[in-house]
Amino acid sequence: MFNNRRRVLGSAIAGAVILALSACSQGSATDSDDDDTGDTTTITYMNFSANDGHEADLDAIVKGFEADNADIKVEVQTLPYDDYFTKLQTALAGGTGTDAFEVDYQNFVNYADSGALASLSDVDGSVYKESLLDSFNYDGAQYALPESFSDVVLYYNKDLFAQAGVDLPTADWTWADEQAAAEKLTDAGAGVWGDYQPITYNEFYKALDQSGGSFLSEDGSSVAFNSPEGVEAAQWLVGKSGTTMPTEADGAGTADFDTNLFKDGKLAMWHTGIWMFSSLEEASFDWDVMVEPGNTQKASAMFANAVAVNAASKDQEAAQKWITYLTGSDTAASTRVASSWELPPVADQSLLEPYLTAGAPANRQAVFDALDSVSLPPVVVAQSEMQDAVTKELGNAAAGRKSVEDALADAEETVNGLLQ
Repeated sequence: MFNNRRRVLGSAIAGAVILALSACSQGSATDSDDDDTGDTTTITYMNFSANDGHEADLDAIVKGFEADNADIKVEVQTLPYDDYFTKLQTALAGGTGTDAFEVDYQNFVNYADSGALASLSDVDGSVYKESLLDSFNYDGAQYALPESFSDVVLYYNKDLFAQAGVDLPTADWTWADEQAAAEKLTDAGAGVWGDYQPITYNEFYKALDQSGGSFLSEDGSSVAFNSPEGVEAAQWLVGKSGTTMPTEADGAGTADFDTNLFKDGKLAMWHTGIWMFSSLEEASFDWDVMVEPGNTQKASAMFANAVAVNAASKDQEAAQKWITYLTGSDTAASTRVASSWELPPVADQSLLEPYLTAGAPANRQAVFDALDSVSLPPVVVAQSEMQDAVTKELGNAAAGRKSVEDALADAEETVNGLLQ
């Protein structure tokens, strides 16, 4: 299953390049009728991607939908990503899940396999980039609609580079170039750090690709990351802690720590996603982005989000109308492009053209250049457990509780157990 799904999204990347251009309170899906009055149906929707800057954008899409569908109202619940999937899983298990909810590519298989998602009917495939739509097809049925896709780039504070007399990043930078610049840009006395890259599963699998390694074996039955390439990737991440980036004791890894550090002008380089563009509109310094440096090769993380209908919802038809509008309407696409809220999965290329000239950063072309060499996340059923296990062991290595080699060996044992 892993290899098949990886190939499917791989074709989505090719489609994206051709386009030239990507976590409250709980309501009960099974009780949504209780809130209905007269001929109006109220559905609930839970998401993570609007959190921290795009709440108003989602509200605008909701208003557009309700204007076109006067008999349906949408109640939105927006959660931080770090809390989202734990709360979603708890809600679904307890029968209090929302009528519709957001999923990401990595977790989609788990929910589809568990029977939590309703099979969608009469989907107009012409609205979406075909390969992205197919990415959320499971065992021959469409269980979610693609909502957005995005990638990760290297942000940099041009003012800090100028103050330190360091040349700006270039497209041919490697890890060594980034490390050398980060060392020069770090000024402990001024509280300025040269680099920030979360020491997590998401960054590890990408760094592993950048070193030419693989996270899973070819058939997906066991891990392959406990390798020389894996050790090199883990050391790249762990070695930054306390030297060119803050430590866990400094607050690294806590909510919004890196975001606030960059916004405050105290961080020279930052590895994060394009979804942060709009949050920097009022930055008091000059900044830009570039494709992330690689080690032996380039590899940029790409993420795809989708929306699904709860299989337990009593209002599946209304919920599907909502997610269809959220993912495929001109209003949703134009709202995303105008606010740099990831990239819409639509087939109509004209809706994407304004993106390159939508404002800072100047080098928005890097968003599309990053799609030339993509690192796709491994997809397994025990996705959350796998991510947590790898992140935990990398954290142990970063804090000096284990060597990198021991941390990877322990992560290997845990993840192999999850794959059985």
